[in-house]
Amino acid sequence: MVFIWKFNRLRMKYLNGIIDSIQRTNYDPDATAFFLRINAAGGNTTLTEKNAVNQLVLDLKANSLWTSMLAIYPMVGSSAASCAQNLKSSSYTGIFSGGWTYASTGITGNGTNSYMDTNFNSKISLIPDSSHISYYSRTSLPANTEGDMGAYGTFPTNFYTHIRYLGDAYYVLLAIEEFQSVSNNTTLGFFNGNRNTYDVSHFRNGINLGTTIQNSAPLPDLNTYLCAINASEIAISFNTKQCAFSSIGTGLTDIQSNNFYTVVQSFQTSLSRQV
Repeated sequence: MVFIWKFNRLRMKYLNGIIDSIQRTNYDPDATAFFLRINAAGGNTTLTEKNAVNQLVLDLKANSLWTSMLAIYPMVGSSAASCAQNLKSSSYTGIFSGGWTYASTGITGNGTNSYMDTNFNSKISLIPDSSHISYYSRTSLPANTEGDMGAYGTFPTNFYTHIRYLGDAYYVLLAIEEFQSVSNNTTLGFFNGNRNTYDVSHFRNGINLGTTIQNSAPLPDLNTYLCAINASEIAISFNTKQCAFSSIGTGLTDIQSNNFYTVVQSFQTSLSRQV
C-alpha cells in the first residue's frame, strides 16, 4: 500500500508503512530542470544533493551571479550522467573521455587521458573583454604542468587556466596577448579567473591574488575542456585534481568574485566536502 504525506516543504512517500522516499516540493524551477536533465540522462541525486543544489541556485540569484553564469557543473550524483549536466541550462552538456573516478566529493581524472568536453566554445559564446572560469580543487599537489580547464589555438588565441604551474605560477589566460601570472603555492580551494576589459584577476577563495593588465587577443574557436586543455583539438596537460565545482561565464567584479566564493563554499559545506 502506498501513502503520500505532505507537510510544509516535504513530500514523504510510504510503502507498506515504511518511508520509501522524502522530497522537497518547492525547488527553484532552474534546480528542478537540472534534476530532470540528470534523470533523463540516467543519473540520480540524493535528497541532500538536491537541497544543496537548490540552495546554490537561490544564493547565486540572490547575489546577482546567476546571469553571469553560462555553464555551471556542481559535480553531484557520483556518475558521468549526473556530473556532465550544466546547472544553468540544457546547453553545454559535458562528454567524458578517458578514465575517471566519480564520487560524492567530485570527479577525478587519471592524469593520462581523462577530460570532459564541455561543448562550450568561448569564441561563439563570449567576448574577449568579459569572461571567467572557475575550478574547485580538493586535491593538494606540488607545482606541475597539469591544466585545469580551457582551450588554446594558434598563438595568441587562448582561454584556459593553470592554478599552480611550475614555479608556483597561477595563470589566467583569457584572451590575453602576454603570458603573465601571479604567485600561488597551493592547489586546494576555489580558483576563479576573471577578465574585465584590460584587468585579468586571479582569485583563490574570494581573495584577489593579483591583477595583470592585458590587451585583448582572440578567443579560440574550440570547445573548452575540463581537467585538461584543448590544444587545437588535442587534449593535453591531463589533470588529477579532484574537481567539486566548475563554471564558465562573463566577467565578475571583485565584490562578485568574493560573494561567488562564499556561495560556492557554502554549497560545498552543505555536502561535507569543503576544503
